[in-house]
Amino acid sequence: MEWRDEGVVLSVRPHGESSAIVELFTPVHGRHLGVVRGGTGRRLAPVLQPGTQLAAVWKARLEDHLGAYTVEPLRSRLGHVLGDATALAGLDAVTGLLAFALPERAPHPGLYARSVALLDLLGDAGPWPLAYLRWELALLEETGFGLDLSRCAVTGDRDDLVYVSPRTGRAVSTAGAGDWADRLLPLPPCLLGQAPVRDGDIADGLRLTGHFLGTWLAPALGDRPLPTARARLVRLMARAG
Repeated sequence: MEWRDEGVVLSVRPHGESSAIVELFTPVHGRHLGVVRGGTGRRLAPVLQPGTQLAAVWKARLEDHLGAYTVEPLRSRLGHVLGDATALAGLDAVTGLLAFALPERAPHPGLYARSVALLDLLGDAGPWPLAYLRWELALLEETGFGLDLSRCAVTGDRDDLVYVSPRTGRAVSTAGAGDWADRLLPLPPCLLGQAPVRDGDIADGLRLTGHFLGTWLAPALGDRPLPTARARLVRLMARAG
């Protein structure tokens, strides 16, 4: 068995004396593991870092075997974010959530493209926190837990959507919320493309996506806790305002 693909490194762990088990997220073969011989050595260890994009060849005797990777670097990202604690936390959160949420060997080409685009934004001055927030929405959608932000769950209106039901994941308007407004999650207008990012929008958005990652996605995966990297990113973004 053999295939060629590109992929983003999600995690690396030692294997034997000098090899490493590398977890890649690839567009065609999904989240896929393999052994890299010499992966902990001087030549390859600096390459095998979370967020690095690789060209990979995977070989195994049978399809369900762990198999072995031969890799070549395409793009390194760790050095680009090392001087920015929040961007580094963003990289760790992206790779950690992908490893947490995706089933093995199931292709997600659209999510792969979005993930690469987001990783390319990290470390640059600009709106990457909003891109990250939208990426979490896309992750929920890709794993079968997408939110319905298209119209009010109560009135059916498409305007004045300012809340999300924590139970159904559907948008709610001011009129539809009524006396239940304090029990609903805020819906930042920037997530609907209706306004620039305001103070507090990213925090509200992360509270929104975090609720459904924790109450919908995590229980479906055996109720494992969300990666600590996400909580670290939320704290750093809150400090940055």
